[in-house]
Amino acid sequence: MTGDGTSYRVEVRDGAVESVHDVQVPADVAERLGWDPARREELVAASFEFLLEREPATSILRRFDLEVIGRYFPEFPAEISRRA
Repeated sequence: MTGDGTSYRVEVRDGAVESVHDVQVPADVAERLGWDPARREELVAASFEFLLEREPATSILRRFDLEVIGRYFPEFPAEISRRA
């Protein structure tokens, strides 16, 4: 994973299958999800763990804002807060 604090590129490999995802992390989203803003990269990693527990990497959007996960998985905010 590479990123600058607000934008991250995540590469997921599952055997021979690889997918690349660009994720935007709005400035205040970490705090709203119960995470220290200094741990944004860890938040993105935990969010991908959450997603991969529910769907294959090839089903994850290629480009998205971290907040959109809650639209597809309503349990996301509560679950990711527990992982902080």
